[in-house]
Amino acid sequence: MGTLGIISIVIILANFLVSYKGFNDRNFYSKYNFVVENILLYKEYRRIVTSGFLHINWMHLIFNMLSLYFFSNSLEASIGPVNFLIIYFVGLAGGNLLALFIHRLDAAYSAVGASGAVSAIIFATIALSPGMSIRFFILPISLPAWIYGLAYVIYSIYAIRSRSKNVGHDAHLGGGLAGMLVALIMYPAVFAYNYIPILLIAIPAIAFIYIIITRPGILLVDSFFYNKHKFYSVDHKYNYEKKQKQDELDELLDKINRRGINSLSQTEKERLKELSR
Repeated sequence: MGTLGIISIVIILANFLVSYKGFNDRNFYSKYNFVVENILLYKEYRRIVTSGFLHINWMHLIFNMLSLYFFSNSLEASIGPVNFLIIYFVGLAGGNLLALFIHRLDAAYSAVGASGAVSAIIFATIALSPGMSIRFFILPISLPAWIYGLAYVIYSIYAIRSRSKNVGHDAHLGGGLAGMLVALIMYPAVFAYNYIPILLIAIPAIAFIYIIITRPGILLVDSFFYNKHKFYSVDHKYNYEKKQKQDELDELLDKINRRGINSLSQTEKERLKELSR
C-alpha cells in the first residue's frame, strides 16, 4: 500500500472533522450541504464544494475515506501533491455540477459526500495504473484497480437509478470522468497503453450520463412515489413564493387603505417593511 501522502492525510482529516461537526450540528449541516434550490435560487455556490466534506453517517464517511485510502497513496506519490489536489477538487466540483444539472428541476434535491472527489482519484489511478492491486482489510483477496473501478461504476448507476436518499451518487460518475479526463490531459501518453481499461470504465459511465440527460424519465423508478410527492423546479418555486409574498403585501396595503397605518400591529409593520424591499 505504501505510505499516505501529506495531502491525502489532510483531506481525510478534513472530511472526518467537518463530517463530525455535521453529525452533531444540524444547522451547520444544513448551511453547507448540497441543495439545488439554495445553489440556483440563492446563489450559494460554496455548497458545491462544502457539501463534499459532509456525509450522511459514519458508514458513508468511512466507505468514502477507505476508498480514498486504497487509491490515494500511489497516485499522490506518482503525480505529486499539486496534481493530486487538482484532480481531487476538479472531481468534487465536476461531480456536483453534473448532479446540479441532472436535478435542476428538483428544487428540494439535496446530497452530501466526497463521492465525486474520491471517484476522481479512483478513475485517475485506473487511467494511469489500471493493473495496480487493491487489497482489502477484511477479505484476503486483491483486485486489479480497473475491476474495482468497473464495479464502482455499476454500483453508482444502480444507486442513481434507485435514487438512494441524500447520497451524491450522480457525483460518482461525473467526478470520476472528470478525474480521468484531467489525468489523461496531464499524461496523454498513457492512453496508448491503457486504453482498454480506460474505455471499459468510461464508456458505460458516459452512456448512462447521456441517457439520464436526454431521457430524464429513466430516473423515475417508482411512478407512485413521484405522483405522491410533488417536485417543483427552482423557477416554479421562485414564482410561487413571489406570488405568496405579493398576496401578503396586497392584504397589508388593503388593510391600510381601509383602516389606516395605525391599524397594523408592530409585527405587521415589520413584515410590510420586509415585503416592500
